[in-house]
Amino acid sequence: MTTTRQPESLASLLGGRGGAIDATMPPVAFGAGWLLGGQSIWIGAAAALVVSVLIGGWRLRQGAKPRAVLVGALAVCVSALVALYTGRASDFFLIQIFTNAASALGWTVSIVVRWPFLGLIVGAVLGQKTKWRRDPALLRAYSRASWVWVAQYLIRLAVFVPLWAANQVVALTTARVALTWPLVAACLAVSWWVLRRSLPADHPGLRLEKDHDEPVQP
Repeated sequence: MTTTRQPESLASLLGGRGGAIDATMPPVAFGAGWLLGGQSIWIGAAAALVVSVLIGGWRLRQGAKPRAVLVGALAVCVSALVALYTGRASDFFLIQIFTNAASALGWTVSIVVRWPFLGLIVGAVLGQKTKWRRDPALLRAYSRASWVWVAQYLIRLAVFVPLWAANQVVALTTARVALTWPLVAACLAVSWWVLRRSLPADHPGLRLEKDHDEPVQP
């Protein structure tokens, strides 16, 4: 019997739309509060924290894991504290800049050492653990598709860093929205296309319906 490809996509497997949208709301609240409050960092920080708490409460009621909610709230709190400490409103976005730089580096290293993060993430979602690494074609495909994710983080850095250096708070807020869910959606679509194009036509797909015991070549 011939095995067909699964009709699913990375977007359906990984999701992330709700989280990506939630992540943009506190920065938007900060930018709006800062602007409407006469460029007061205190007002912007308070607005961001209030929105973060409201989102966290809503997500908990929807069944989200408390740990994920806490991490999101903590990131907003740290961002607000950094801006308040330095007295520079654009420093609210420093955490975002650092996390994107760290992510770009981490994903690059994972590809170089042949443990691409995309494979680790999808493998965990599918319950495969690291079984996918025994399939050379899938390992190669995950590595190629992971470069799309590296590009995603580099695009953000290319936009955020100059705006941060120029202290452009409103532009940073706008960029934070434009480069979150829309960019994530584009990244998911393009990396899925690269992943599929990199696999042979007769490959069983991500779920590895067939056993692939061929060892990975060094």
